[in-house]
Amino acid sequence: MSRVGKYPVPIPDGINAEMRGNVITVKGPKGELTRALHPDMIVEIGDGMATVKRPSDSKLHRSLHGLTRTLIANMVHGVTQGYEKKLEIEGVEYRAELKGKTLVLSLGLAHLVRYEPREGVKIEVPDPKKITISGIDKEKIGQTAAEIRKFRPPEPYKGKGIRYAGEVVKHKAGKTAVGTGF
Repeated sequence: MSRVGKYPVPIPDGINAEMRGNVITVKGPKGELTRALHPDMIVEIGDGMATVKRPSDSKLHRSLHGLTRTLIANMVHGVTQGYEKKLEIEGVEYRAELKGKTLVLSLGLAHLVRYEPREGVKIEVPDPKKITISGIDKEKIGQTAAEIRKFRPPEPYKGKGIRYAGEVVKHKAGKTAVGTGF
């Protein structure tokens, strides 16, 4: 039995979850999410709980069991509380600003980097060195954060670049520090 998949997903009051075929729709105070699940997975919704069952113990069904349960739990959490990722910008002259909905990044390149967020994702810049990404879909929030970080990932020598809040970048010694071992 899957350790994750065997637990039911609690559906709080005020959240409406329904299955139509293999498509689940979860509505809550923050919005509505819809996702197509694997057709083999059996999802039962009732009594404030959503339970996921698998039809067999094949390797495919075992791997989908926990995944399906986690996807449903993420949807319920998203429409009740939402998700948020924070990015930090390290480096002299590196900064971010918001022009309308477009995120404009100055990252030491010959041009400014412009990023249009996808639908359902809200980007805020409380400080020129901090970016906050929020929304109800965990997958979109994580993908947006990864795409923004990809413009200038943190480098290991000086630590300059865009990193997740709290991320520790392991520094390497430069060439001069390595060559002085006489």
